[in-house]
Amino acid sequence: MKGRKRHILTDTEGNLVHAVVHTADIQDRDGAPMVLGGVIQRFPWLRHVFADGGYAGQKLKEALKPLGSWMIAIVKRSDMVKGFEVLPRRWVVERTIAWLNRNRRLAKDFEQTIASATAWLFAASVQAFIRRAARHCHSKD
Repeated sequence: MKGRKRHILTDTEGNLVHAVVHTADIQDRDGAPMVLGGVIQRFPWLRHVFADGGYAGQKLKEALKPLGSWMIAIVKRSDMVKGFEVLPRRWVVERTIAWLNRNRRLAKDFEQTIASATAWLFAASVQAFIRRAARHCHSKD
């Protein structure tokens, strides 16, 4: 295992909008500008993002300033809850990660390069999207 992290950005339905794969030694809040910087030109209207606690902090806010005005809503887990808890908005990304991880190629980090790992992530996203679209089309028959 090479030690890699995936940062993904989804729409509200869980479709992959953008993803960045990098080495595991980069903190989550340092990876977020890479993801958001990658979508700002294609989706200039995007400004509101939901994220987990790993993205919290002033350091992220400062890193995002050159990329424009962003509203980052941190969705935190309650300290009062024991065990599993469905978190608003965050479950969408978790579900997308589960869909992507159904692809055998993403089950482990088999790839030699980050570029290859990123390509397979996008390929798995297309495959998952096609499956959902096919189910939707068949349900209308």
